[in-house]
Amino acid sequence: MTATIPELPLLSLSQDELSLVTALRNDLMQHRFRLELLDSYFNGEQLVRDLGISIPPQLKGLHTVIGWPRIGVEALEQRLELEAFRWADGADAEDLREVAEANDLFDESSLAHLDALTYGREYIAVGSGDCGTDDCPPLITAESPLDMTLFWDARARVATSALRESRDCEAFGLAPDDRLVTLYLPDQTVHAVEADGGGWEVLDRDMHNLGVVPVVRMANRQRTADRVGKSEITPEVMSITDAACRRLMGMEVASEFYGAPQRYILGASESAFQDAEGNTKSAWETYIGRVLALERDEDGQVPTVGQFTAHDPQTYTRIIDLYARIMATQLGLPPHYLGYTTDNPASADAIRSSEAQLVKRAERRCRRFGGAWSDVMRLALWVRDGEPPERSRRIECVWRDPATPTVAQQTDAAVKLVQAGILPADGEVVLEMAGLSEDQRQRVAAERRRAQGLQILDRLSQLGPEDQPDEEPQEAPDGGPDGL
Repeated sequence: MTATIPELPLLSLSQDELSLVTALRNDLMQHRFRLELLDSYFNGEQLVRDLGISIPPQLKGLHTVIGWPRIGVEALEQRLELEAFRWADGADAEDLREVAEANDLFDESSLAHLDALTYGREYIAVGSGDCGTDDCPPLITAESPLDMTLFWDARARVATSALRESRDCEAFGLAPDDRLVTLYLPDQTVHAVEADGGGWEVLDRDMHNLGVVPVVRMANRQRTADRVGKSEITPEVMSITDAACRRLMGMEVASEFYGAPQRYILGASESAFQDAEGNTKSAWETYIGRVLALERDEDGQVPTVGQFTAHDPQTYTRIIDLYARIMATQLGLPPHYLGYTTDNPASADAIRSSEAQLVKRAERRCRRFGGAWSDVMRLALWVRDGEPPERSRRIECVWRDPATPTVAQQTDAAVKLVQAGILPADGEVVLEMAGLSEDQRQRVAAERRRAQGLQILDRLSQLGPEDQPDEEPQEAPDGGPDGL
């Protein structure tokens, strides 16, 4: 007889795992500078490149900020509101709702969308829950591309491996300065910490044996040759933002030098610029004091006092308005989102027309990001149940309408479809078209069930003895009627 020796998990990374960690960390470091630059433009912390001509050395520390990149990204993200998950075949979605609510996905999704639009991509990781019980829901976390990257199989459209690097070591009881990496593989998830003498020490191995990497990439503005994704803060947006900041800087400098009108004095004596003791007064004291009361000269002539034309800031504001219109075109926003206004207010139809491009972009993002969220929920059910859901059962994302229709318009459209017999009056689709949120639709369904139950009880209470059904005649043992 041969004894079976159990295979012990490795306490250190294998050679293949070490090669993967090195390659993934190199990829992470390669893109980090670009991602941090995008983050600085989003936060208004970028360094504006000054030509060094019109700004004096005393004002080198002056920093102007214009938040157009943040406005453009947030305006698009605010229209991406994930409300619920449901099965496409109409089955009860209570299991999807439990997983989503356990991970607070309807709030966390806005953070993931914001990062995807800012950096061009976001990563969603799925793992086993850490509550210590068998019925613990799976853990779903949104990871920033500043800390995470993956290798992608373009043909199969799945990740082959992924890596997350952080200093969040509280879960393993490590020091705050320790560097923790999490390597995601198709068969396991490995947690390792950087050793003092070099290399990596394995802390834990989660042998999930899913056959796929439990990480989903949420990419923005993909192309066939670039599946990683691109940010909404494009080079054009950066260039226009820098130009607008320089114009604001020029306006600040002009207000310092030319905000107060310059005056000139012709024919004044030297005593006009001296105090009572004969000391020369400062330029500011001369400007606000003595020059307002000048004495006549020896010939009895009054000195000539004049004033140069004051600085007009409209020279800069017109240029900034031009930049605002160019930026609105680049971001697909109505110009009034960026502060550009005209004398004549726009009509309601004109406002909706100007928002058409923004609405269409939001609808495209709903479709792209919805596919990523569906894959995340499928992975979560896989981790929870130990087997994947049937491929024929498709998971759909319920999004709030990214357009801005009025309540009257939505209700009118739903009523007309019901009157035409296209939709049933008590269907959920009608409630969705009327603009009700997922919580409101659930409350309406509960109220309908309660009303139906009350109607049944009311009918039963109105039934008298004569309305009770007659007892059926009993049959004899031989199958004939009783008594025969």
